[in-house]
Amino acid sequence: MPDSAPVSSQSRLTPRLTGGLPSRGLFIIELMLALILTRIPYLSVPFKWLESYFHELSHGIATVLSGGIVSHIQLFPNGAGFCFSQGGSPLVIGFAGYFGAACWGYLIYLLATWPKGIRLSFAFLGGLVVLSGLLWGRDLLTLAILAVLTIVLLLPLKLSKNKILTQFLRIIGLMIMLNALASPTVLLGLEGQGDAVLLAERSWIPAWIWVAIWLFCSICALFMAWRRVDSATSR
Repeated sequence: MPDSAPVSSQSRLTPRLTGGLPSRGLFIIELMLALILTRIPYLSVPFKWLESYFHELSHGIATVLSGGIVSHIQLFPNGAGFCFSQGGSPLVIGFAGYFGAACWGYLIYLLATWPKGIRLSFAFLGGLVVLSGLLWGRDLLTLAILAVLTIVLLLPLKLSKNKILTQFLRIIGLMIMLNALASPTVLLGLEGQGDAVLLAERSWIPAWIWVAIWLFCSICALFMAWRRVDSATSR
């Protein structure tokens, strides 16, 4: 059986990846591409909106879970946002924004490692944006931004190749994690406003420590994504 030897040799030389996980080299390329895309004017705007959306969504979820009520969310073209709520735990709600955005980015990256369910993943994320818009969207600008995000998440379903879909979703997850890493640093230059100041006032823990915690969480999310790729490649 002469044809079996080359196949066996190739299988020994090439690491077998799990699901939709990329190789180590491809992970670095996608990470660099995600970093570049977050720095390109105009093109990066919808992806900044995604991070802002998941940030405010996390505030909203934390509000509901801690016994409060969400009135509405508000998103702005520059990537800023607000979640208007009543009741709940201020500490939990304040912390959840940046922490939740990093977690959502990692969750999206995990969904991208499920090739058979990739279309369901995009449909779930698009449906989540639509649902939160129906529940918490009030002003036309916020609804318009949510409509753009819905298109970003549902339009790829027109593609026929799952490989392209998984790669696109991986890059989206990385971009959200990178934006979640960069966004808290802006708070260091703000006086008297922002989630870090709110938490500092409620806990007596300095604002810069909260910012450091959020940065650490975002770094951990990126590291876990890398470890998932690295461990699968090493098998």
